[in-house]
Amino acid sequence: MRDVYITRTSKFLPNSPVTNDEMEELLGEVNGKESRARRIVLRNNQIKTRYYAIDKDGNPTHTNAQIAKEAIEGLLDKDFTKNDIELLSFGTGSADQTLPSHAAMVHGELKGSNMEINSPTGACCSGMNALKYGYMAIKSGEYDNAVCGASERVSGWLKGGIYEDEVVHLSTLEEKPILAFNKDFLRWMLSDGAGAFLLQPKPLGETNLKIEWMDGFSFANELETCMYSGSDKNEDGSLTSWNDIPVTDWGKKSVFALKQDTRILGENVLVKGVEGMVRSMKKHNVSIDDIDYFLPHISSYFFKDRLYEELKKRDVEVPWDKWFMNLSEVGNVGAVSIFLMIDGLIASGKLKKGDKIWLIVPESARFSYFNALLTVC
Repeated sequence: MRDVYITRTSKFLPNSPVTNDEMEELLGEVNGKESRARRIVLRNNQIKTRYYAIDKDGNPTHTNAQIAKEAIEGLLDKDFTKNDIELLSFGTGSADQTLPSHAAMVHGELKGSNMEINSPTGACCSGMNALKYGYMAIKSGEYDNAVCGASERVSGWLKGGIYEDEVVHLSTLEEKPILAFNKDFLRWMLSDGAGAFLLQPKPLGETNLKIEWMDGFSFANELETCMYSGSDKNEDGSLTSWNDIPVTDWGKKSVFALKQDTRILGENVLVKGVEGMVRSMKKHNVSIDDIDYFLPHISSYFFKDRLYEELKKRDVEVPWDKWFMNLSEVGNVGAVSIFLMIDGLIASGKLKKGDKIWLIVPESARFSYFNALLTVC
């Protein structure tokens, strides 16, 4: 089995940064009314700027596949071209279509030579699944290079028009003509972008990150769905698929909007995340003293202090000076966020050879988690 190194990193954030005051103008109001949830959500998540693949008139400027292609091209030069890529593994939670797969569409945009492709589905963990597939392919000797990453284009999901039919329907039933908080919540949380890594079996250049191991844990056997789209959630926690819902109800129920059950989010996301981290630490005999940088993907700074307290409760307290996040500047880009954190940490110039970096990525869709350990080489 061979060692595996992240030898190059790249990111792409479309268009100009969008401030909190500009968000609703770009995404559009629902039923002509300002969101009641926006200020509350933004105050808690503390994101200051984010990026959208839409112009000032709300028109798309990039597809998800095109965003991914831009990030991948940032890895390329005369010594490593798109024709040299042997494996393309790319995850997303917001594919442009149900079929073909996301990686197939990215390959179509990128062109280059024939290559194996892999398209993990899901939400935030899809990027880590994409990375692990490349990691295992290099480690086993199947390939000598892999381009792995994630991209998101959720802005199309977040536009006010997605919810208009539901609001009108609720109004006719003399119910509150406002969007349910579970649906409005995510409109002010998520944004667009892409990140990509080049994996190789030998170091290249000055800064390389050796992937020591990657662990994934799912708690879907214990917990019901939390974040979902293309379905409607029933009172018993089960989902009814879009293809079992009458077409006439798709708009009335905002079936294709992105939704989150905030009730079970707060109760479980940190507890299960730290449980998975403790398992990985025991499995690989790693202590907090071994870790130099702690990179947790959290959707909101609302969870930062709460995560610290949960770590402390489980006797794996990570000192604040080891934490690194760039959520406030780049936004919550779902599966891409961990790629942006690693790219940002490298760009900070803080890393020294031998430093150990712990990654933890949660996925609230049905509570999946990834932990990984990297060593600076």
